[in-house]
Amino acid sequence: MTRAVLSIGGNLGDSHAHLRAAVERLGTAVVGVSGVYRTPPWGDGAQPPYLNAVVLVEDRTATARDWLTRARACEAAGGRVRDPERRFGPRTLDVDVIAVWSDDGTPVVTGDPELTLPHPRAHLRAFVLVPWHAVRPDAELPGYGPIAALLTTPEVAADVAGVTLCPELSLESME
Repeated sequence: MTRAVLSIGGNLGDSHAHLRAAVERLGTAVVGVSGVYRTPPWGDGAQPPYLNAVVLVEDRTATARDWLTRARACEAAGGRVRDPERRFGPRTLDVDVIAVWSDDGTPVVTGDPELTLPHPRAHLRAFVLVPWHAVRPDAELPGYGPIAALLTTPEVAADVAGVTLCPELSLESME
C-alpha cells in the first residue's frame, strides 16, 4: 500500500466543480480532504485567484507512478490544457503529487524529472501547506520537516495570510 498527499487547484471555469470532480474520480482511495481555500496565483500573477485543497489518499496496489497517472487522469477529465509558454499559468485543474509513503511508512524519494518526490516546491507553497496542515496537523513533508514549522518560515509565512478558507465550499460528498 502507498499513501500520498495530492494538491488540487484550479482557476478557470467552475473551479469548485473541477475540484469536486477530481475528488470523486479518486474514489475510494480518498481518506481525507481539506477544506477549500481561495489563494492568489503563484509564480504568474496575471491570472484569477485559485481554489485549492489537499487530498489524502491510500491504495494497497498503487505505486508513486500510479498516483501521477491518476493525477493526470483527473486533469484530463477536468479539461486541463498545458501551455508551454506559461508554466504557472491559469488552468481548469492542477493535481500535484506532493509526497508518497510506502506501506511501511518510508517516504518515497525520487529525482525523476517527471515525478520528483517529495514535490520540489511544496515546502514553499502556502496553498499546499495550509490545507494539508488543516487536515493533518501533525504532518511532515519528507526532507523538510513538520508542516507547522514550514508555515512559519519567512518564505511561506508572508503568503499564509492570502490563503483564505471558503467554508461555503465543500469537497465532501453531498449524499
